[in-house]
Amino acid sequence: MSTADPARTPVLVGSAQWEDRTPAPPDVERPLDVLAHVVRSAADDAGLGDLAAIDTVGYIRTSGWEVTNVGDALARTLGIPSVRSVDVGGGGEVGVSGINWLARQIVEGSTGVAVLAGVHRMRSQELAARKGLELTWQDHSEGEPTYLGRRGYPVPGSEEYERASGIMNVERAAGLEAPPHIYPLFENALAHHLGHKPGEHREVVGRLMSRFTEVAAANPHAWYPNFRSPEELITPTPSNRMVAFPYTKYLNAILQTDQSAALILMSEQRARDLGIPSDRWVHWWGGHGAAEEAWFPSTRPDFAACPSMLDSHLGALELAGLTMDDVDLIDFYSCFAAPVEMACRMLGLSVDDERGFTLTGGLPYGGGPGSAYTLHSLATMVDRVREQPDATAMITGNGFYLTKHAASLWSGRPRPGGPPQGAEPERYSGHLEHAPVVPVVRAGAGTVETFTVVHARDDSPGRLIAIGRFDDAPDERFLANGLGWTVEDLDVIERDGFVGRRVDVRVVDGACAIPPE
Repeated sequence: MSTADPARTPVLVGSAQWEDRTPAPPDVERPLDVLAHVVRSAADDAGLGDLAAIDTVGYIRTSGWEVTNVGDALARTLGIPSVRSVDVGGGGEVGVSGINWLARQIVEGSTGVAVLAGVHRMRSQELAARKGLELTWQDHSEGEPTYLGRRGYPVPGSEEYERASGIMNVERAAGLEAPPHIYPLFENALAHHLGHKPGEHREVVGRLMSRFTEVAAANPHAWYPNFRSPEELITPTPSNRMVAFPYTKYLNAILQTDQSAALILMSEQRARDLGIPSDRWVHWWGGHGAAEEAWFPSTRPDFAACPSMLDSHLGALELAGLTMDDVDLIDFYSCFAAPVEMACRMLGLSVDDERGFTLTGGLPYGGGPGSAYTLHSLATMVDRVREQPDATAMITGNGFYLTKHAASLWSGRPRPGGPPQGAEPERYSGHLEHAPVVPVVRAGAGTVETFTVVHARDDSPGRLIAIGRFDDAPDERFLANGLGWTVEDLDVIERDGFVGRRVDVRVVDGACAIPPE
């Protein structure tokens, strides 16, 4: 037992996951009903018979759901008389940052029993769209939630919209419109940093992610519970086309899922009062978050480094009183291979570490239900720690484009001295040694720092995107597309690489362009 105040010591006591692979629009279970079901399942997992004990509901909503206050609507459905409702925001880190916030609320005495839940219905929405249907759900709610993130969404095209979406308009114009086009930039920069030729590095990625499929194959909640060899993952085929070099379809996060998860967190004292056995408890040891000072992907001083990731992970470890050597179970956020490799580089780990880096199978195979993925990694962690009560676990999240990060530490054992007190460590703040580099539009000689080739749906190389610095002004960066490159030219780039190449940057129609040599 912890020596700290049990009324202010957080423990996870219940978890549940839900997945539905057989919806037939428009007969689709409503998000509110799914959330109610998964929260009841989490309560059953904990042995919590009285849902009225819940005083705080945090949530991650799905698109197409027209309800202002999910927590209030959910409480009404569950018959809970009164709750504090918390909208934890959007981004791949918010499940981890949300559970850390709720844990601190318990430490501060502001919360006794909390739920954190999320629901994702993108597969059903896409199936409906194919039939000419639009799935939207309206539910009554009252009051306003507490917002941990942004409330609402700015006008598209505005500066506020750029920051809220994580992409600048100039990046969109160059073809960097979505994660599948942006994460390859980090991957190719990491390959160059490691001294890997493109083919060699793709083999590294294949071996890493094949281990993820092995975990997914043993996970009853995985969306694709199938083992795939490294060769299957990296080899383009009609069913596994190249999306943006070096990532094939099988190496991309899968968002088209119907998944939901819920967690129940409370103080030790409340757990005892409610009769929840201590062998159901998983103890919070600490958590931390940080965001990049260079907010937009093309402004990063070094595409092979991520100081905010290092800050969030080291900050969480320091609060927990642990080092990475003390961690037994790891789930690094894994929308693509690059965030996993980046975490390894930042923390000094080998990508072949025998512990592995996923508990679920990751977003490409376990399923990537939008901002709610980390609720599934946390729920799976609860099951694993109960099986190994002496184990410690690290769960991490990544929002936008290696932009926002959070990490959380858990164990079946109480943290010596009780949960961490006070504020997060200030020195872990995501600050850079070098200022962000903003792209400019001008002509000149330059050197490529990273690149990708976006493929057409027929798998042919299409659009070359290259980012680099001007030779006469290293603090100025170009963001350019290829101009006049043939399919054969792009095949050579993918074979030999493009990082470090000297290029002649021109201005065409108001944008930077690179012609063939």
